[in-house]
This record gives sequence, structure tokens and C-alpha cells, in this order.
Amino acid sequence: MQIQPQLYALTTAGPQPLPVPPTAADFTDLYDELALGVYSVIRTFHHNRFLHLDHHLARTVKSMALLGWDYQLDEQRLRRAIHDLCTAYPAPEMRIRIDILAAPATARGSDSRELLALMPFTPPSPTLYAEGVTVGFATGLHRANPLAKTADFAKARKEAEDAHFYEHLLTDDQGAILEATSANFYGVRDGVLYTAGEGVLEGVTRRIVLDLVTKLGIPLQLQAVRVDEIPRLDEALISSSSRGIMPVVQIGDQTIGDGTPGPSTKRLITAYNDYVEAHLQTAV
Repeated sequence: MQIQPQLYALTTAGPQPLPVPPTAADFTDLYDELALGVYSVIRTFHHNRFLHLDHHLARTVKSMALLGWDYQLDEQRLRRAIHDLCTAYPAPEMRIRIDILAAPATARGSDSRELLALMPFTPPSPTLYAEGVTVGFATGLHRANPLAKTADFAKARKEAEDAHFYEHLLTDDQGAILEATSANFYGVRDGVLYTAGEGVLEGVTRRIVLDLVTKLGIPLQLQAVRVDEIPRLDEALISSSSRGIMPVVQIGDQTIGDGTPGPSTKRLITAYNDYVEAHLQTAV
């Protein structure tokens, strides 16, 4: 039996179930007619454990501040709701999306601005980590505020995606690769790892990756890879909270290195997986 998405409004009385469109296949399908605001999506491990939920919540608060909101988030109430809903959800693993709307969800019959959505999550196939993925470009797509994670960008991202590619890279007007639509991007050349130092979303996983890069002794340059430098890359990778570190072996028509995940990427994947298992916690 297929496990259905669930959507809840967070109220003082606890999570209130909201109607879910029967054809909903993605989080963006749940938010029609709502005043989108800021959001965060995080996956579970071992059913109801998370990696640095506190960092995701802190970024949500920071995103609200960057938009000039004075909304006060009751973090303990939110954590309790997340724990209870994830523990009860029938899927082995799931993604949970936390939304703080720009206005109450009256179109769904609620006066709350806080929504929680759950969907089943299947981790990427081990084959993808072993063989790597192909990514393309999201032409013309930009974040209005790179430091704020806003839901209107998530909607625009979905419309710009090409199903032929695993992910889509964002560039600035000078041809610098900033990040991917739902991940951070890194390139390795001559043993040095390059990634944009500004103009990107401060991903929670990115913070872990950069720390691991330092601990592993991999030279780091906070400098974006330019599109015209892609042929000179020896390795490429992306990172996100749902996928961890994923090797990139082709960008558009250009093969990266020898077309297989490189040694620095493999070291980082192993170190990241070890880090995850050592830092998992429940929401409460």
C-alpha cells in the first residue's frame, strides 16, 4: 500500500491535520493558494532521528529575520510536534518540511502560519554514490536572497528542472557556479577543493563538509568554479541534507576527470557517513 503525504497546521492544541490533494507527489503540490514564506526540509535516519535539527531551525529563524519578520517561533512546541508526527508516520524513513508562512493558512481552514508536511523518503541508491551522477544548469534561475531559504524559490526551482539531470547548477552573471538548486556544489582541481564563498545558501550539510575537508587535510579555496573551468576539474560533488555527499561525474556534456568518483570525494563520503552516525538525535 502506498504511504500518503501528510500535512498539519501547528496550533496551541497540537498538530491539526489538513487536507492533502490526492495527486500530491511532491511537497510543492501541498501549498497551492498559500502565502509562501520560509521553509526547511530535513530527512530522518532510523525513522525518527535527525542530523542537526537545531541548525535547520536556526536557519529558519535567520531566514525570517532576513525577510524582516518579527514572528516568534516556539521551538519546543515545534520539536514535540516533529517528534510525535515522525514517530507515528508509517514509512521507514521520511522527509519533513517545516514552513513558516507569510500569512495564516486560511485556504486550508487554519489560522496558523506554521505547517509541517511529511512524505516517505527512499535514500539514493548505493549505485549513485558508487558511480556518480550527471548534472545540468538551471538557466536563468537565481535566489532573490541567497542567505534566506524561501518557499517561492522552491516552487520556481521545480518549474526549471530538467528530468534528464540529477541536479541543476546555478551560476551568476559572470559564469561562476554558485550552488545547485537543492544542494551545494564543489569542484576539485589539482587536489584543492573549490566552492563558492558567497552568494550561496548556507547549507547545514555544507558546514559539515567544510569542517571535514579541513580535518582530512584537503586544501580548501572558498572560490567558485567558473563554467569555463569545468573541463579542468578532476572531481566534482554536491551535498545536501537528504543525500549527504553525492559524486558528480558529468556536468552537461562534459565528463569530469575519468568519469568516476575521485579519491577526495570518496574520502569525504566515508568521513561524512561516520559523522552522521555519531551525531544523530531525536527532536526531543
